[in-house]
Amino acid sequence: MEVKKYQANTIHDAVNLVKQELGPDALILSTRRMHGGKVEISAMPPLSSKGQALMDQRDTDFLGSLKSELMSIKEMIFLLSRSGKLEERFMLNPGAIEVYSRLIRSGIAEPYAQVFLEKGGAFKKNGELPSKDLDKRVFKEVMKVIEVTDPFGHDRGQAVSALIGPTGVGKTTTIAKLAANLSLKHKKSVGLISIDNYRIAAVDQLKTYARILGMPCFAAFDRTELEFALTRMKEKDIILIDTAGHGHYDVERIEDLRELIGSYPPLRSHLVLSAVTNELEMERVAKNFGQLNFASYIFTKTDETQARGVIINQLFKSRMPISFVTTGQRVPEDIFKATRTRILSLLGLHS
Repeated sequence: MEVKKYQANTIHDAVNLVKQELGPDALILSTRRMHGGKVEISAMPPLSSKGQALMDQRDTDFLGSLKSELMSIKEMIFLLSRSGKLEERFMLNPGAIEVYSRLIRSGIAEPYAQVFLEKGGAFKKNGELPSKDLDKRVFKEVMKVIEVTDPFGHDRGQAVSALIGPTGVGKTTTIAKLAANLSLKHKKSVGLISIDNYRIAAVDQLKTYARILGMPCFAAFDRTELEFALTRMKEKDIILIDTAGHGHYDVERIEDLRELIGSYPPLRSHLVLSAVTNELEMERVAKNFGQLNFASYIFTKTDETQARGVIINQLFKSRMPISFVTTGQRVPEDIFKATRTRILSLLGLHS
């Protein structure tokens, strides 16, 4: 594996030197500021399949350890073109480009990526930080945005939780995963209620899960039926309520849902959001469902996207805790209780 070093007065000039000699698909291994203010880029030629086959095990291991930091010349040029005034600040610590790249790749929006770099000390004028140190500092700042909660991790009496959210985010499947885990792993007695009066199939699906798990399941389509179902299951440790999916622009139906469940004192709502939803729509969903005063986010479908940083974008704006994350369709396996480290790992932001 042939690694070459290129020095220039600016990042752009150094990038152009690499591009001229190694081509637009060259791989950047590292960037750093030299004494005297020059920028040094370490790069290697692009790997063909033949080149990969000829690499020895040490080279393969080395590249494997750097895979999250590697970027092509094309990617660096793209990042520099989008970074605006940030490009000048990269001169203070060119190694910050690699960390910036990892944040952007994960799906974190550029304004928030810049905040995390600044708070992590990437642009201090007193000298650059070692790249590994910078990773840790910046990712620690990302972790500070993540608040977590466990709606069922207490012994303060019965927990009644309703999952709310738009159509198609996976509320019914998520309830089945929660019910199975709470019952089988945590030995809690669980009851299920469906108030989805728009999709008969959703009620049948929940009843099927309940039958498999050996737990009661009631359908309730108005306040009287809901109170009856809650009374019938008053001895249960936990009651999970499946609600109808509502378009987040359908304010009238969201208001109907609020009237149905919003004034029942022990009940707490949790907003289910799909990780494949774009940032703007996710923000609108949270705003329009906000009248239900939900207590946490549950993020689903994280297996269907690489841009999971939308989770951080939403948390940055709303400062609402996460309770659970789902990672696939399997019941009950593909769900985990949210922790800061697991969410950071999900985004690929581990040192």
